[in-house]
Amino acid sequence: MHIAEGFLPVSHAAAWTVVAAPFVGYGMRRLSRDAAASPSAPLLLGASGAFTLLLSSLKLPSVGGSSSHPTGCALGAYLCGPAVMAVLGPIVLLFQALLLAHGGLTTLGANTVAMAIVGPWTSWGVWRLVQRVGGAPGVAAGLGAAIGVLATYATTAAQLALAFPDPASGIAGGFVKFAGIFAVTQLPLSVVEALLTVAALNVLAVRGLGVAHGRA
Repeated sequence: MHIAEGFLPVSHAAAWTVVAAPFVGYGMRRLSRDAAASPSAPLLLGASGAFTLLLSSLKLPSVGGSSSHPTGCALGAYLCGPAVMAVLGPIVLLFQALLLAHGGLTTLGANTVAMAIVGPWTSWGVWRLVQRVGGAPGVAAGLGAAIGVLATYATTAAQLALAFPDPASGIAGGFVKFAGIFAVTQLPLSVVEALLTVAALNVLAVRGLGVAHGRA
């Protein structure tokens, strides 16, 4: 993550774009409704987009010549709902592909599925579940952020395994190989992202900007 330009076969890149499209469409409709209904929506969107851009631009080297980074998407899922992140995420990814050489245009669909769809929905689901069973808000937010970023990288590993299965053990072996490469740096990064997400929520709460109160 991000999967580099031209790294996926054309058929895979196109398929992931098709998978991402309905989520992006739904997110755009949700974004339009929220912006019209809440005067604080632009501030929450701005905070979510800036946080995602900042964290996901911190590219750290991993083993085998790959790289890892936080995603920052959990905060947006809490503030605006996970559906909206399917719109903010591709905007961030497009900016990074064009100006920072992170990811690419042909792999935008695959990276959107991993970072802007699977990650935010996972974070939001864990956050809601932990709250429902009586977990403290900070614990729920931090755990959701950590598991969400791990889900993002698991999705990326699956995408790579589908495109490049292991010659001996197939897709499962490819997944283990790619996930193992990412895990070296991503496990500690997930803890860091959890702490940063909780800190950002606390700062925004002091300024009167709350979370999405459970809406998807």
